Amino acid sequence: MTSLPVPSAPVPTRGWLRLIPALLQGAVIGLVELVPGVSGGTMALVLGIYERLIRSANHAVHGVASLVRRRSVGSALQHLKQVEWVLVLPLVSGMVVALFTLAGPLRHFVDTQPVLARALFFGMVLASLLVPASMVRQATSAKPGRHVRNVAVVLAVASLTFLFLGIPALQVDEPRWWILVISGAAAVGALVLPGLSGSFVLLTVGMYEPTLEAVSSRDLAYIALFGAGAFLGLVTVVRLLAYLLREHEVPTLLIATGLILGSVRALWPWQDDTALLAPEPGAWAGPLTAAVAGVSVVILMWLLGRRAHKPA
Repeated sequence: MTSLPVPSAPVPTRGWLRLIPALLQGAVIGLVELVPGVSGGTMALVLGIYERLIRSANHAVHGVASLVRRRSVGSALQHLKQVEWVLVLPLVSGMVVALFTLAGPLRHFVDTQPVLARALFFGMVLASLLVPASMVRQATSAKPGRHVRNVAVVLAVASLTFLFLGIPALQVDEPRWWILVISGAAAVGALVLPGLSGSFVLLTVGMYEPTLEAVSSRDLAYIALFGAGAFLGLVTVVRLLAYLLREHEVPTLLIATGLILGSVRALWPWQDDTALLAPEPGAWAGPLTAAVAGVSVVILMWLLGRRAHKPA
């Protein structure tokens, strides 16, 4: 008996539905990147797509390099075919939509409720430690000495990050062209690297407000130089991270864990421009609730990500 053909109508619907998670993930990453101190790379780790993004970006960079330097169309196409476009394109679209639609409300929230905002993001970043820590545990043996060494590496990196984020923010009024290029490279490098926020790096070196002003005033010369530095940082950092995750996964994850742990200094709810402060008596209930909410959101996303990526 000849079997009946399988209906093909549900296939397009299923394909479109596959794009929705990537759109939402891009929106979340774009949202957190608006906040100094919250890393888009960290959120990509939480969502379980970090390594896939790094691999795709690495192939895209190789493909473009093949066209620019070697002029080899065949080699470029081979690399571009390895890019997960079904993830990358909707993810970037979600980021762009979030940046344009949510920047205003989020900035209003951060400006009007700075303590609650920092407490919320403090909880989110602290909970995101689950991601690289669980990956390290899966990739390493159960020897006690190895665990001690891993903890020492994490604490060392966290201490350096904690001290770095304690440097008073500078202010640059008229940056030179090479400062713009370096700032763009540093911002994108921090964006890709889990634990560090590109916007917070700009804030620390005094380039956050000038960059916002240049974007709002459509200063094309400023944006072009900053974009050139961003492209340079993307090419170098992405290729380096792709190599490190492939050849030295555990040390890379340990450093990422330390960066995340040390970066919570930037989000302590009670602080001024120079120091961390103790909470005022009777003023900690709201921030504590916000921090718990942030922890809960990240843990929920982490559990959903583990469930989605669990082998059948």
